[in-house]
Amino acid sequence: MMNYRPVKAFINFEALKSNLKQVRAFAPKSKILAVIKANGYGHGMTRVAEQLSMADAFGVASIDEAIKLRHKGFLHRILLLEGLFCESEFALVIQHRLDFVIHSEHQLDWLMRLNHSQPLNVWVKIDTGMHRLGFLPEHFPKVIKKLQTLKVQPNIITMSHFASAGESTAFTLEQLDCFNSLTQGMNGAKSLANSAAIQNLPAAHFDWVRPGIMLYGAGDLSTGQQLSPLKPVMTLKTEVTSLKWIEAGESVGYGQTWKATKKSFVGVLAVGYGDGYPRHAVSGTPVLVAGKRVPLIGRVSMDMITVDLTDLADSVQIGDEAILWGEGLPVDEVAKHASTIAYELLCGVTARVPIIEVRAS
Repeated sequence: MMNYRPVKAFINFEALKSNLKQVRAFAPKSKILAVIKANGYGHGMTRVAEQLSMADAFGVASIDEAIKLRHKGFLHRILLLEGLFCESEFALVIQHRLDFVIHSEHQLDWLMRLNHSQPLNVWVKIDTGMHRLGFLPEHFPKVIKKLQTLKVQPNIITMSHFASAGESTAFTLEQLDCFNSLTQGMNGAKSLANSAAIQNLPAAHFDWVRPGIMLYGAGDLSTGQQLSPLKPVMTLKTEVTSLKWIEAGESVGYGQTWKATKKSFVGVLAVGYGDGYPRHAVSGTPVLVAGKRVPLIGRVSMDMITVDLTDLADSVQIGDEAILWGEGLPVDEVAKHASTIAYELLCGVTARVPIIEVRAS
């Protein structure tokens, strides 16, 4: 029997389904485009798609992700969120019945040259202030007029993307006003709300909402809002593999960045940046050991981290469970201690970590 390192990522299917229900509760009149790009935010794209089958559509980053879903038998609408990366991809878009975004003149030119005989679902992206992808507001009316000259009229969905819906209310409202002014009186569906706007800005829900991180039970803690209705989908666990006492003044780990101020009981956990635990997590980052919060101490190594277990010295044992994030410890909180965001931690779990699917009993 093969024994694996203790670190494992547990994926809770019921939490995924519950979070999708919460999206519907927030935006009951909108269709849901579930964003499952980047391997389902690190949770496994097809596994996530199966549990989110009640969504109205899926959002992916590239055509290879879309084709993978089609080959697995998913018949949902699938949107290429960045559109096409080359003109030759149109053949695959038509073959696999994909929706796609156009956000720039070269993509529009490709579409205008396309010889096709069926209506396409074209999501036209406006740059309302994020200045990443999208047509500038002053160019948008001309883009629509150009699309209307196509022999086969496309089904146009107008969209934009918030830059800081969970951080800056003022700028978010500016973007919403810009979007409203440009699309007022237009026929066709509209889409604007990401996870933060789904929860905080009903005026942005429109016809389609596009939840991403909230489906996985995480959100941006910079707003100070706890997403209590949402459930963490991934719980990253490991075990205590070593225990020892050290004296006051002695250090732990590479670079001697942490020194004991008193006699301390140090535990080693089998997880590190080789598994996707953030290398830049600082001393004091919380970890749950045997259900109790303890602080990370010293630098994160490739395969190990160390924690201060002095307060648990009378009870902790080799093999005790440790939770790095997930149930009982929000991934957002860990990300904050590592000066990053939950998205990066969830997407960064490496291939050597076994995935354990948790189903309802």
